[in-house]
Amino acid sequence: MKIKELPWFDRPWTRLKKKGLSALSDAELLAVVLGRGNTQENAVDLSHRVLKTSNFDKLGGLSLGELEQMLGNDIQAMKISAMFEIYRRTNRLSRKGFSTQVKTPEDVFNHFVDILKDVKKEHFYALLLDTKNRVISEELISVGTLNASLIHPREVFNPAIKQCSHAMVLVHNHPSGDCTPSGEDYQVTKTLTDAGDLLGISVLDHIIIGNEKFYSFKEKG
Repeated sequence: MKIKELPWFDRPWTRLKKKGLSALSDAELLAVVLGRGNTQENAVDLSHRVLKTSNFDKLGGLSLGELEQMLGNDIQAMKISAMFEIYRRTNRLSRKGFSTQVKTPEDVFNHFVDILKDVKKEHFYALLLDTKNRVISEELISVGTLNASLIHPREVFNPAIKQCSHAMVLVHNHPSGDCTPSGEDYQVTKTLTDAGDLLGISVLDHIIIGNEKFYSFKEKG
């Protein structure tokens, strides 16, 4: 059944206007974002199918390519990606803990937690800083299991040298949610800290992000 064949008062956007967002089901909310269905499904039926496979907590962690494959529509995939990115940025602002100047490990955690908390693989970042510890850029170095042989100082420090970075903070996630450092984490931290000392680019900390918590090598000494 097409949406326009539903009684006007049962259509998601009408219910939203009349009763507010809280009256809508998850599928109806997603249907509002998608805007339309396809030749086989209306927007609500499409949303039900998507949410059966990946509920909101999983949907936010899917890549643009995975969403496009699921929906068969690149515009709708981009809408969902944009929706979750807006959510992450809003969340970051509402925490009020991050500024462009890094002062504490919690600042780094607040900056990255919504980027990393739902991803399925380990992502390793270098957060590049100037002489006043203000953020220059965040550089994604590696995706996949953290391995000392894959995180080579050359790959980490190349963008730092190009951007005249004074210091950096290393950041990666543990998809398991447990932010306890592994042996590889210690080895990578030592290797990159030593390399930074030789290059004159200080590695100020290494933050491991888990499930709404973090581990700071600096704080733990």
